[in-house]
Amino acid sequence: MVTVYCYDRCSTCKKALAWLEKNGIAFEFLDIKTRHPDAGTLRALYKKSGLPLRRFFNTSGMLYREKRLAEKLPDMTEEEMTDLLASDGMLVKRPLLVTDRGVFPGFREAEWKTLLGIN
Repeated sequence: MVTVYCYDRCSTCKKALAWLEKNGIAFEFLDIKTRHPDAGTLRALYKKSGLPLRRFFNTSGMLYREKRLAEKLPDMTEEEMTDLLASDGMLVKRPLLVTDRGVFPGFREAEWKTLLGIN
């Protein structure tokens, strides 16, 4: 099953969902603002992704800037970062694609094709 955490007012999310539909990929849509992943889920997704945890932060979001996270993240532990991400879905980079093959924050067609097994 393919799960996509999105925010319905995000243009990148809209583009990603349209791409999934165009490619005939069935998916479960989860509103990242109201149904964001908890800390345990985020830890598992981060591990499954193989990416640095910092890649899971929505660095262009207002909340990220308001909290001055660019300055604070370097001194935070992995646990503190995942707890922070779990505190508000708007801190999580979106769309967040979750498949059996892996996890990818953001929309990059090449990475999504790989995770979805599309040639």
